[in-house]
Amino acid sequence: MVVVNGEEQYSIWLAGRDIPDGWKSVGMAGSKDECLAYIDTVWTDMRPLSLRQAMAAGD
Repeated sequence: MVVVNGEEQYSIWLAGRDIPDGWKSVGMAGSKDECLAYIDTVWTDMRPLSLRQAMAAGD
């Protein structure tokens, strides 16, 4: 399954295992390849959220 943290960074996690603190499921589950393809589609900016916000505040 696909998980995301508070910095909007994505990862894959084995379904049925406890999700680590600070991460949550995005509701996408499938094969490893399907999950990675999903992440490739939605994670278009690799910078952590806090960095994106700091850079936007500096504009």
